[in-house]
Amino acid sequence: MKPTTLGDLRTGSWEARAGWSVKDEMRRNLTRKLKAGTPVFPGIVGYEDSVTPQIINAILSRHNFILLGLRGQAKTRILRQLTDLLDEEIPVIAGSELNDDPFCPVSAEGRRIVEAEGNATPITWLPREARYIEKLATPDVTVADIIGDIDPIKAARLGTRLGDELSVHFGLLPRANRGIFAMNELPDLSGKVQVALFNIMQEGDVQIKGYPIRLPLDIVLVFSANPEDYTARGKIITPLKDRLGSEIRTHYPRTLAEGMAITRQEAWIEREAPVRMANFMVEMIEEVAFQARDDSRVDKHSGVSQRLPISLMENVVSNAERRSLRFGEPRAIARVTDLYASLSAVTGKLELEYEGELKGGEAVARDIVRRAVGQVFARRAMDIDTSSIVDYFESDNSLKVPDTLATGELVEIFALVPGLLEVAAELAEGQGRDDLGAAAEFVLEGLYARKQVARSEERGYTAVESEVTQVTARRRWN
Repeated sequence: MKPTTLGDLRTGSWEARAGWSVKDEMRRNLTRKLKAGTPVFPGIVGYEDSVTPQIINAILSRHNFILLGLRGQAKTRILRQLTDLLDEEIPVIAGSELNDDPFCPVSAEGRRIVEAEGNATPITWLPREARYIEKLATPDVTVADIIGDIDPIKAARLGTRLGDELSVHFGLLPRANRGIFAMNELPDLSGKVQVALFNIMQEGDVQIKGYPIRLPLDIVLVFSANPEDYTARGKIITPLKDRLGSEIRTHYPRTLAEGMAITRQEAWIEREAPVRMANFMVEMIEEVAFQARDDSRVDKHSGVSQRLPISLMENVVSNAERRSLRFGEPRAIARVTDLYASLSAVTGKLELEYEGELKGGEAVARDIVRRAVGQVFARRAMDIDTSSIVDYFESDNSLKVPDTLATGELVEIFALVPGLLEVAAELAEGQGRDDLGAAAEFVLEGLYARKQVARSEERGYTAVESEVTQVTARRRWN
């Protein structure tokens, strides 16, 4: 049975932990995980040799730290997983606002309770989840929100002067005492709040409405920010930056395999009726994000979130699911056409430069998707001869692929192109007609993306016009 009073607590093992800080607690639990070989941040992919070791070093060093990175780099998820390094629960003085340690209360209220009750001081147990407080920084956040404010009504009710600690209505930071306080987008705080923050971080004191108050909090402070803002030219004040022990840079997936693993892990693709998705489809979805990050029309300072391929995969699956329900397909299968039908998952996640704004978000997204298809096709069909397919279209033939047929039924239409089904069979990842149909469409779209065939709304797939043909056509229209 857990102790319920300070006296019970003193006779147990908790007395030995008196004076231990939260940073000591996290360090102790982290060393246990490392010795046992337990993952420190389960579900975080691609940081094993870069970000994770730096975070481990910061915790072992008992540092407050900041994660610097563009949007969609798992910064908030990492901060929230820090609670796994806390004890399952800790004892606190019942009724204290600041989660006071029964052996060493920091608040005037906690000290008063211990002095009055002694060993009979009532104890409650605080779970690790309640010891994490998170705040998104915005310019309108005030010192009162973070640190606290004088409450005249409270002072009048207690009969204390305004400068007394008992008259303070505490903010989020003091209420995170003996826990973790996380703040996202730190530079968005006003300079006044940043000053109050570094004051309480280093010296443990703060001025509230001109009254100096001492709050020696036991707390771990962790932050996140965009690297562009976290500079001398940005919106962070130097003294606050100087008081953070470690500055850790996050990054987007460095390889396609890492990105695909993250997207598969996070995307909701388990539908009532399973949707089949070939590996080349998964690869193309991830390649869209990689192409977007390299595109000169996309703002590099804003970045391209990993949420883009996650949302894109969910939309691709949904479009395949919709087609399956509409045409009564025996099983849903994702196709390249689903990729183009899911541009709504791309356009909202791209911050465009001036050139991109002129062209339009949907046009830029369509170009990025086409380049992604071309890249994947080039990798997968590197040693496959597609000359017979190209020759067919260069012989003034065209192929219109209707959007009113199930995927398996398209095979008969694709059979009109010599060699197409043979090439598709080499790329197909199943034995069904729908697998062959999806692969054949991938081949045609790959050749289109590589500019070996053309595609138009009127005629479908056709030959690529030569420069002479294009000039003649322009003269005819002019």
